[in-house]
Amino acid sequence: MSDAKNSLDLNVYAPALMDHDERRLAIVHGLERALPGLRLGWTMSETEGVIPLPQRDEWLERERKNGDFPFLCNDDDNHAVTLGGWEIPAGRHPGAQPQLQVHAMLPLEEATIAAAGDVLEGVAEGAQALWGHMTPGSVMLVIAEQVGPKMYGPPKPPRGLPALQLPDSIHAPELPHCLGWLNYWSAAAARTIGFPDPARDADLLSRSRQTATGGWVVKLTDAPLDLDNPVHLDALKRAYERFPEIGGRSTP
Repeated sequence: MSDAKNSLDLNVYAPALMDHDERRLAIVHGLERALPGLRLGWTMSETEGVIPLPQRDEWLERERKNGDFPFLCNDDDNHAVTLGGWEIPAGRHPGAQPQLQVHAMLPLEEATIAAAGDVLEGVAEGAQALWGHMTPGSVMLVIAEQVGPKMYGPPKPPRGLPALQLPDSIHAPELPHCLGWLNYWSAAAARTIGFPDPARDADLLSRSRQTATGGWVVKLTDAPLDLDNPVHLDALKRAYERFPEIGGRSTP
């Protein structure tokens, strides 16, 4: 599977899956449409390794255990793509409602970088997500350091970035927990954080597009976010300053 530091990580947060929920197929098809030629036709077993799924869609319809989303992958070690998800219990998430977290990992390479906006939109809209992001794996490690408080002491976010609240301290499910390279904000999330404001968001709007459901895909930098690049780091800091509600840092 992909090295985390050489990957693009996708995470979207959506209402929990229900029985006979068509979003499972919509999520998979959304990802495959965004990357022509991709086929997530395999799953994995601890005992059998990679297992082909010749009737993948029918298998996916049957796999409805505890609201989770079954693990899927392609069969290409050189360009590995994985997709899965799990239910986050109500007590561990904002708004006292269970949520579905969908996670995908894709290689950080030219084809996926070019399609990243379509990938995020396809998965997020298929999941009917509240918010999500697609971010290089190296930046995901920095986000983890931003979140606190931690048991081993006060958070000391790196690179002058702001401290972010733990998810269960964020009062509304539509409030994003963090910023990534590409950000998906549903219509509800965008309203909550006050996006877009034409007078303040001209730069972001130049790299944004609205989706069919009224959500937004917002790109912070043209190239994948690289926090060793001062221009990228500054763009991330400016976005956090613009949206203080993100990460539970202030009440809207």
